Amino acid sequence: QVQLVESGGGSVQAGGSLKLSCAASGFDSSIYCMGWFRQTPGKEREAVATIPRRGGRPYYVDSVKGRFTISQDSAKNTVYLQTNSLNPEDTAMYYCAAGPPRAYLQCGAIAAEYLYWGQGTQVTVSS
Repeated sequence: QVQLVESGGGSVQAGGSLKLSCAASGFDSSIYCMGWFRQTPGKEREAVATIPRRGGRPYYVDSVKGRFTISQDSAKNTVYLQTNSLNPEDTAMYYCAAGPPRAYLQCGAIAAEYLYWGQGTQVTVSS
């Protein structure tokens, strides 16, 4: 059974940084993509960054490009999201997700394309 456990969230001031971690277990060969999503009350879950498990070009939503970096440690089955230059608009619950590819060697950026989810970790940025 696939399990995803996030950690690393917290409260920071604007301009600060956090490194989120997602420890994964129980994967089979159908899991090709890993992603970080975020959600605030009343809004849809938004893809922040995604990456193929076997390596490849990551995807970033425009609002985090140049500030966030997704990476992975295959030996530890862990995916990370380094968040820098945080601003209050980044405040959200951040979720780790895993799923099959959208197309050949391509990862999707829509929540419905991901099968497995962690419980979430809260990031709060104050001005």
